[in-house]
Amino acid sequence: MAKCDICGKGAHFGNNVSHSHKRTNAVWNSNIKRVKCKVNGAAKRLHVCTSCLKSGKVERA
Repeated sequence: MAKCDICGKGAHFGNNVSHSHKRTNAVWNSNIKRVKCKVNGAAKRLHVCTSCLKSGKVERA
């Protein structure tokens, strides 16, 4: 679910590396908000990342 409907930004995967260099799986989720936006003149709820909100790619309803 952590995927932006505008730019498609989603979760990033990698490893946590401890001091002993033991590796465990890690997930970094994007900062996704559920906001009401104008789509073709109508209000619709979308999952949008905060960078798209800040840059003005979405017009809020």
